Order: sequence, then structure tokens, then C-alpha cells
Amino acid sequence: MRPTRARLTLAATAAATVLGTLASTGTATAATQPAGAWAPFTRCPVDAPAMLGADGLDRSPQCVVSYATSGTIKLGNTTVVTGNSNLQIGVVQNTDGTSTVVAPPAGSIIADSATVPGGLLGLMCPSDVPFVTDICKKLTDGKLNKITATLESAGAPSEFDQIAGVVTDMPIVRIPVRIKLENPFLGDDCYIGTASEPVVLRPHNADAPEFTVDRFNGAGGTPNEEDGDASRINLLGSTQVDDTFAVPGASGCGLGLLGVIDGAVNLKTGLPSAAGNNKLTLNDTQTHLGGLYAPGTVAPDAGKVLAEYWHGAAG
Repeated sequence: MRPTRARLTLAATAAATVLGTLASTGTATAATQPAGAWAPFTRCPVDAPAMLGADGLDRSPQCVVSYATSGTIKLGNTTVVTGNSNLQIGVVQNTDGTSTVVAPPAGSIIADSATVPGGLLGLMCPSDVPFVTDICKKLTDGKLNKITATLESAGAPSEFDQIAGVVTDMPIVRIPVRIKLENPFLGDDCYIGTASEPVVLRPHNADAPEFTVDRFNGAGGTPNEEDGDASRINLLGSTQVDDTFAVPGASGCGLGLLGVIDGAVNLKTGLPSAAGNNKLTLNDTQTHLGGLYAPGTVAPDAGKVLAEYWHGAAG
């Protein structure tokens, strides 16, 4: 069965929410800068075997990106204001209605670092633990007090639901993440969530995005309204939220001091925190899904053609 334009549209919309689920903290820098309509897809995993193997008939490959410039994430008793966030994945749409999510080699999420309100003083002070009290007395220096939080991938996304991307209030995708807390007193391995016990985000649309479609020449990414062999679906302006996730306690903090700082951080921030006490909000998300306009016309090489177009646009 040849994929239809309607299916491509639906897939794109679904992917939108997936991506909107990014909220976090790191350095939002692009690995590659493709030209033209391919420009937003800086980290599309076009060379992954699942993408290259998509034939265009039973399996159709697409690049998906979603980004937001502001939002918040509440973990237990602490709310952090987030900055630029960028989530990118590849999606292979199957004719049976399922999809396969493919993460870029370095992970799906890149985002700007966020500053934790109150710093270390706010995160674990005051304390009745003598060792922690000694640290609190040293935090008059702003540099020592500052804490940044960085959201990182903790596994590949999964459970992608195409229909949920079109409507509101349905979870779009399952995204495992962890949050790194950075401060000289916390050491290099202080995390909320781990690879084995991640924070699992399942974002949904709080409102429907604005929907438009652009056709363009796949080779080079130049606009072509009537005959373009590639298309980009744009899903713009939705607020995406998730208030269903649980948050485990912090671990690995404090230079291996037998969990003393872990306990102080968890006590002050209210971690671990059960589902319903935490919330992610991403404002004005901008999502794009790019792929071949009629992938069946280049079967069985749709994945290879998509990779060729993307690499050509990237220079």
C-alpha cells in the first residue's frame, strides 16, 4: 500500500507533540546546518539503519524537530524556568499504523542550561546535618551557590501515537530523561533520575497547533509549490504539557559522601515525588516534520533518497 498525503500529515502532527516534550537544560547548538526547507532538521538520524531501510511503501521515513524558547518544569517542590529546547528524532511510519522512533546518535534532546532558583542554599539549606550545615555557611559566594540543571536523554523515545498528535489531552510519546545538577559541592554525577530509573515524560497538546504544509525540491530544499518532491509539515504555537510523571530522588551527589547530600537535596525539594505532583509546560512550541512528498515513487529506496537529500542540503 502506498502511503497517502493524509497519512504523512497525520504522522507529522503526531511527531509534533513528541518533540514539544523537551524542556530543559544544556547547550542548544546544532551539529549541522542544512539549507532551505531542510534547515530546522540539524540532527536528523538519516543514516540510521531503520531510516535507510525504509522502502517508501510499507515504511516511510521522516525527520522531526520540535523546539520552544520558554517553559517550566516542576519537580517536587522546585520549579525551574527553562530556555531554548530542541528535540529531534527520525520516525518511520508503518502501513499498519505503528511507527518506529529513531534517536540521533548523541541523544534526542539538546537545550540551554537552566538555573535552579535559590541555588544550593535553596536546594538543601538550612539543614540539621552537621556536614551539610558547614557547606551552607560557605555559600555566601554566588559562584559556589549557583546550580544549573540539564535535561538529558536517558534512553530512546518509544510508544509514539500518531492520532494523539492531532488532538488534545492524549499522550504522544514516551520519553525517558534524567536531570543533571551541577555545582562544585555536588560533584560530577549528581542526577535526578538515572538510566535505570528515569523521569518518563508523556507530553500532550493542551491546545491544537496551527497547521501548514510546504512543498519543496528535496535536492537543495528550495521552494516548489506544485512539483516539489519533498514536503514539510509545520505545527506551530501549541502549548504542550505533562503532569503525569513521577520523579525519583537525587543520587550521586556530594562527591560520594555516603548519600548525605543526596538526602539533604531530596528532603528540601520533596523528592522522590509521586505522579501528579510534578509538571512540564512548554510554551509556543514550533514543530516541523520533513520527508518525501510521495515516498512510494522512489520505492524501495525512500530512506536512501531522504538521506541523500539531507546530506546534499547540509553541504
